[in-house]
Amino acid sequence: MDAYFDIFSGISGNMILGALVDAGLSLEDLKKELSKLKLDDEYEIISKKVLKNGISGTYVNVQLKENHHGDDHDHHHHQHNHHHHRSLSDIYEIIDRSDLDDDVKIKSKEIFLRLAKAEAKMHGVGIEEVHFHEVGAVDAIVDIVGSVVGLKLLGVERIKASPVHVGRGFVKSAHGKVPVPAPATMELLEGVPVYSIGIEAELTTPTGAAIITTLAEEFGPRPYMLITKTAYGAGTRDLEIPNLLRINFGRFLESNLNSDFVNIIETNIDDMNPEFYDAIIEKLFRAGALDVYLIPVQMKKNRPGSLLTILCSDEKTEKIVNIVLKETTTLGLRILRKVQRYFLKREIKEVETEWGKVRVKIAKKGDEIINVAPEYEDCKRISIENDVPIKEVYNRILSAFYKD
Repeated sequence: MDAYFDIFSGISGNMILGALVDAGLSLEDLKKELSKLKLDDEYEIISKKVLKNGISGTYVNVQLKENHHGDDHDHHHHQHNHHHHRSLSDIYEIIDRSDLDDDVKIKSKEIFLRLAKAEAKMHGVGIEEVHFHEVGAVDAIVDIVGSVVGLKLLGVERIKASPVHVGRGFVKSAHGKVPVPAPATMELLEGVPVYSIGIEAELTTPTGAAIITTLAEEFGPRPYMLITKTAYGAGTRDLEIPNLLRINFGRFLESNLNSDFVNIIETNIDDMNPEFYDAIIEKLFRAGALDVYLIPVQMKKNRPGSLLTILCSDEKTEKIVNIVLKETTTLGLRILRKVQRYFLKREIKEVETEWGKVRVKIAKKGDEIINVAPEYEDCKRISIENDVPIKEVYNRILSAFYKD
């Protein structure tokens, strides 16, 4: 199964857990896996259905047990407001000592390492000097390990995410007021599309940012996907926008192909001087047509004619329709709208040949090269300038490409 995280109101550890439980993850199964961390006497997990701006979601929270001082089996840690100061190696030790599956251990440690690196850079200290203390390391451990475990239990294999809504303003931290997004969050979101629409709140937390930036393979608009289930995880606050994280579950349909939608414009012409097609087709390409072609057709009264077909994007359609009506003798045409087209991803590479640099078009499916074609205009020019048959130019460029 695949999942798309729609982060329209930010993301935090408890919002992720909430959305997973909302999607049908059993709270009992989650607790059972988390008890392998052997921290059960330090926290409890509560879950409840809530409404945010009329939308039902699940709120999951990790509550620390105040009476637990942590000194019965963890007496070498300092006490601070009943919460431990735990360093990255302490957290690694808790994870390593547990009976969690190896892949869960590895992913969880990877997320913690990202979080620690961001905190270290922000405070100007080494990774090992970072103390996870704000509201306690326990919170972060449960959020992070819980997210990894929950996604695994639900069978999620691939994750993509929307751009991240971060909020704005200031928020209190152990070090006084800091700007939103918190510096560690900002650090974690480097290279990820983010935005803010003026909501005065910390929408995205460092933990939330660390989890999603480690797990998501890309951030962008909603991918082409077949959605089978949608779930909502609630944040703590009530804002002008619903404080929810939406996760769409289903499967991504994209392959190694690109896909988009085009319009097809077509008209039958049987009473026009065929000399005119050349000029008209050139005008259509200049107006942004993706492709133009003619098919011979037999029309009424046994007249031979041509079917003129043009592929173009939605925004170029009106312009192209006007050219067809103005330039040809047709009295009407047909438009097929929103036709899906698939095409191999292409790239242009310059290849050094005996005639200098030549452009070569490469079509790929993933990393596998499917087609290679020297640029026709370059071949034509070389063929004419050097009086070499174009097929030979073509073949020599190809062999130069494969030697490369």
